Amino acid sequence: MESLITAAARALEAGDPLGALNRVALRNDAPSLALRGIAMAQLGDLAKAKTLLRSAARAFGPREAVARARCVVAEAEIALVSRDLSWPAKTLAAARATLEKHGDLANAAHAGHIEARRLLLLGRIDEAERTLAEVGSASLPPASQVARELVVAGIAIRRLRTETARTALSRAAEAARLAGIPALSAEVDSANRILDTPAARLIARGSEHPLLLGEVERLATSTALVVDTFHHVVRRQGVAVSLGTRPVLFALARLLAQAWPADVSRETLISGAFRAKHADESHRARLRVEIGRLRTQLKPLAEISATKPGFVLAPRKTRDVLVLARPVEEKHAAVLAFLSDGEPWSSSALALALGTSARTVQRALEELARSNKVQSFGHGRARRWMTPPVPGFPTGLLLPGPLLKT
Repeated sequence: MESLITAAARALEAGDPLGALNRVALRNDAPSLALRGIAMAQLGDLAKAKTLLRSAARAFGPREAVARARCVVAEAEIALVSRDLSWPAKTLAAARATLEKHGDLANAAHAGHIEARRLLLLGRIDEAERTLAEVGSASLPPASQVARELVVAGIAIRRLRTETARTALSRAAEAARLAGIPALSAEVDSANRILDTPAARLIARGSEHPLLLGEVERLATSTALVVDTFHHVVRRQGVAVSLGTRPVLFALARLLAQAWPADVSRETLISGAFRAKHADESHRARLRVEIGRLRTQLKPLAEISATKPGFVLAPRKTRDVLVLARPVEEKHAAVLAFLSDGEPWSSSALALALGTSARTVQRALEELARSNKVQSFGHGRARRWMTPPVPGFPTGLLLPGPLLKT
């Protein structure tokens, strides 16, 4: 019977869940329950997989600490795939420590990679990098090497280091080839497409064109005055002014930058910044006040001068003004950025990743659902939201993390 367990384990390692189930589907001993759980996870039945793995962990005796820890790691991976970001990290850390203590370094490394990917989704880039450094890369099996390189690439993408990301993905592709698991190769291909898909739009002198991530990276060192709509900052090389808490001022700055070197009429500024259909004296008075505030904020970077029809932006120490705009102008772009990975998300997990309230996220999801941009399945706490990947809408620049060095 042990030969069946061994054969099933090898089938799972090779990415053949059906072959594994053929050998252990009718068995209820602890090892078989664990293997059945992993097989169901590979087949996509995550709820059944979680139940089987918990049953396996209970079935293993107290002397079988390594087997119990492996079940915990498998359940943590299911939590990551199902975007259950509130799954207790301390439990995974304890399992990882147990595996390291007993010399199961391959599964300990896998546990570290799972934690690093979770931290990456939450935008905790530095912590993800530290976790990855703790794991090390020596003597990893090909499948684990793929997981590691995907995390390395994810960190590099968030930090706009595209060459580092490409190198990591090249190593991941080679490791996936050696592993011989089609699902891993597909995941690497999906990550590669992010680098070759327009990530932003550049608006300058009345025209616009799409930018790849590599081009956005080069823009970070540009001498031009850049109005960044991703982070709501106005910057030039090492000087940056954040307007994230001043939406009206940022809207005015963007309108002035998009029209530069031409001026912008008062009516256009009032309509764009105040959402007013008809301008009256109160709007004009408010515009003068807000322009004064914007002048004060942008003093290190630009001057704003009055013209007969309106106002014009005059950058300091540069002759170029650029607007870095999102590829798609969408009110709930950050929510769509997470959902565009094609995985099912709960509203609570999205709230945790976005750093906002679950109620705010729920309202955004319902609004997106009404416009057929997202769909849900399940009910209550089991309800999940997802959307097919949107062409031309990669997630990199909209996910949390320090993206642009100023």
